[in-house]
Amino acid sequence: MGNPTGFLEFSRVEIGHRSVEERIKDWHEIDRPLANRVLTEQASRCMDCGIPFCHAAGCPVKNRIPEFNDLVYRGRWREAADNLHSTNNFPEITGRVCPAPCEAACTLAINDKAVNIKHIEYQIAERAFAEDWVEPIRPKFRTGKKVAVVGSGPAGLAAAQQLARTGHNVVVFEKDDRIGGLLRYGIPDFKLEKQIIDRRLEQMVSEGVRFEPGVDVGQDVSASFLRRTFDAILLAMGAGQPRELKADGADLGGVQFAMDFLPQQNRRVAGDPIASFGDKAIYARDKHVVVIGGGDTGSDCVGTSIRQGARSVTQLEILPRPPEGSNPTTPWPNWPVIMRTSSSQQEGCQRRWSVLTNGFSGVGGHVSELHGCEVDWSQCPKGWEMQQRPGTDFTLKADLVLLAMGFVHVTHDGLIHDLGLKLDGRGNVVVDQWMSNQPGVFAAGDTVRGASLVVHAINHGRQAAKAVDQWLKSR
Repeated sequence: MGNPTGFLEFSRVEIGHRSVEERIKDWHEIDRPLANRVLTEQASRCMDCGIPFCHAAGCPVKNRIPEFNDLVYRGRWREAADNLHSTNNFPEITGRVCPAPCEAACTLAINDKAVNIKHIEYQIAERAFAEDWVEPIRPKFRTGKKVAVVGSGPAGLAAAQQLARTGHNVVVFEKDDRIGGLLRYGIPDFKLEKQIIDRRLEQMVSEGVRFEPGVDVGQDVSASFLRRTFDAILLAMGAGQPRELKADGADLGGVQFAMDFLPQQNRRVAGDPIASFGDKAIYARDKHVVVIGGGDTGSDCVGTSIRQGARSVTQLEILPRPPEGSNPTTPWPNWPVIMRTSSSQQEGCQRRWSVLTNGFSGVGGHVSELHGCEVDWSQCPKGWEMQQRPGTDFTLKADLVLLAMGFVHVTHDGLIHDLGLKLDGRGNVVVDQWMSNQPGVFAAGDTVRGASLVVHAINHGRQAAKAVDQWLKSR
């Protein structure tokens, strides 16, 4: 680093947010980027450590973090952008929605606050677009090979871009009416405005990627058609099977999966008419909302419900409240399991931990109350065991219950079944060097890993694309 004592001279400066009073009235992104002078100081905190664990252990795509920090400090932004894009297809997205495992692994985080890596990445990406440095990277020649990518989430898009740049003819099939998958319909606009996706898609179209939205492969297009038409197939549909809640009354009206709720609001923001939802419309206005699940999806449900005008929002988590500050069971450079409060939770949400939902009751077929109790967790020879705590039964008003308990695996009905793919014990597609048990059929992202981070999906997409390219060249 150009300033070897920067980490001693400057403390970490957190990015700001628009005020709660302002931001809950719209669907725009909430962050206030740091000024250039402050960002330069923050980049100088990178301490030129012997082994950059941020890169080696923290970042799934292996961003060369010390290098781009140094380039930002020296004002060499174009080089920083080239450096970042060499490992990450979509830094403008990870700079917004990634939880930043790189920062947890930062050497400075051993006894101080980590370098603000995620925001520096965000600023590099935004500078690159503002300066028109993001240009199509077209191949020098075309191979004539055709590759079908099924799914347009982060894994599918990363794979498609890499394959197109290698010279293959790539077609991306997406069952929804717009391209983007989880990025488009799983993440609220206040975290990721959709023009951010659209401008990157323009680059990909210029590079030769062809998009086919509104095509449900396995229904509209058969598996046999793909096998006949394409030289290789890459499955990147994500882990779309939600974890169900087995409780009395879970079939009442108003008990909804999060991924039935969140995409509707994204469609409203995109301009879809409200009438298009018909009797399937899910809206939180004037309702007592209970969100079951304490992860990112649950947090997104909280922020969306508040913006829609919910009367109250309560978020329930079955696991115990994590410790504040540090956790000896997850030491550096591991991702620390500690108490975190998201920007959505700061907007007005009651949170409860160690809570088990036992059932629901309602009136006229629609939910009106949630019945639960508190639980204790203890470690046994077979692992952690949960027991209900006597005398802790409670009831909550609940006009809308949103199930955000995670996703178990890729949806098996349709394409996975039709292709005859081997699955592991958790229901994920089994791959060897990214190829399934069917020659020429590859898989990546949550389809293989189970529900995970956007940055893991991008890494999978890039690695799988490399495997597809090598396989095609060997034929």
